[in-house]
Amino acid sequence: MNFNPSQKSKDYLERLKKFMDDHIYPFERELITYHKEHNTSGNWKEWTEHPKLDALKELAKQEGLWNLFLSDNVLGQGLSVLEYTPLAEEMGRVYNAAEIFNCNAPDTGNMEVLYHFGNEQQKEEWLQPLLDGKIKSVFCMTEPDVASSDASNIETSIIEDGDEIVVNGKKWWSTGLGHPKAKLAIVLGKTDTTQEKHKQHSMVLVPLDTPGVEIQRMQNTFGAYDAPAGHGEIYFNNVRIPKKNLILDFGAGFAIAQGRLGPGRIHHCMRCIGAAERALQLAIIRSGTRQAFGKPLAKLGGNSERFAQARIAIDQARLLTHYAAWKIDEQGVKNSMTEISAIKVVAPKVLQEVTDMAMQIHGGAGLSDDFPLTNFFIQARALRLADGPDEVHLRMISRLEFKKYLG
Repeated sequence: MNFNPSQKSKDYLERLKKFMDDHIYPFERELITYHKEHNTSGNWKEWTEHPKLDALKELAKQEGLWNLFLSDNVLGQGLSVLEYTPLAEEMGRVYNAAEIFNCNAPDTGNMEVLYHFGNEQQKEEWLQPLLDGKIKSVFCMTEPDVASSDASNIETSIIEDGDEIVVNGKKWWSTGLGHPKAKLAIVLGKTDTTQEKHKQHSMVLVPLDTPGVEIQRMQNTFGAYDAPAGHGEIYFNNVRIPKKNLILDFGAGFAIAQGRLGPGRIHHCMRCIGAAERALQLAIIRSGTRQAFGKPLAKLGGNSERFAQARIAIDQARLLTHYAAWKIDEQGVKNSMTEISAIKVVAPKVLQEVTDMAMQIHGGAGLSDDFPLTNFFIQARALRLADGPDEVHLRMISRLEFKKYLG
């Protein structure tokens, strides 16, 4: 196995770093301040994008740094999962920078679903506008009334009725729901509870302006709203959609979800590693330029050892994630479940621990918006629940290990 980046990946990374240096880092503080000042309430209808974002997205598109996640040579840039990993890491150094390159969740996962499982009509109607960045999308899986980490608990129903499908249920923590350009939700629900466990679910496309779709509220994390994307609670009350909005087939929802979440978890984890690198960089710079009790902070309280431990942890997480990406490319998602679950446990924890250390080094400043650390911490803590909590992934790894030796 070879984790060395290809020349193609190196070339894209060099161009991406230059774009970040020229346009993203200088814009970072302004963007954070804008969102804090303009999007600080739960009234999602008033949330707006920063006025410079469209121009930056257009520039990224012109420079060929658009849809980098998609392996298609025409619709994307033709990069494999492994080739994309260093690019996701670089984007992760600035919170939500991935959106500027149309590489942010949940749109990447939703585009992957439509690309791999959508029919030609669905691709024309929904995939192309998403690829162009003209609209945004939502993924609706988690529910407020059940433990959704066990998909068999999901109560939302997706029922065939003649030429239509009727959707009923409640969803929350639906990422992207508050975005001003959000137009489409991909909804996971149950169709036939008499089928075996993994063939009960279906996925459908629900335009957000469909009668019966009710956005109840936006949800905050640690008291902050993730505007302008937002996570929200949404109800589907006898929502009727045409049967053409079914993705692939009735009963295929679970298989689609597994295919969607595999590469997406690579993206999340590599962004975590990029954020952890940035947090470590900030901590070292801070410790070398501030003094207390007559010494640089780096020389106090075992801080230098903490930096060494952070370096080890980040490099271990990166290698494990590269291995998972390589295995997906070589053997597919189905044969990479242990590695995918492993990185999903490891990478957010590393980011959380490194960021916590960096916040401590920064003192009171580490709790403020003067640095990106609070956003990194929220990102890490949330990801230990999003796309499956740590315990679910540990259970998956354990089950696969037992299967190796006990059948």
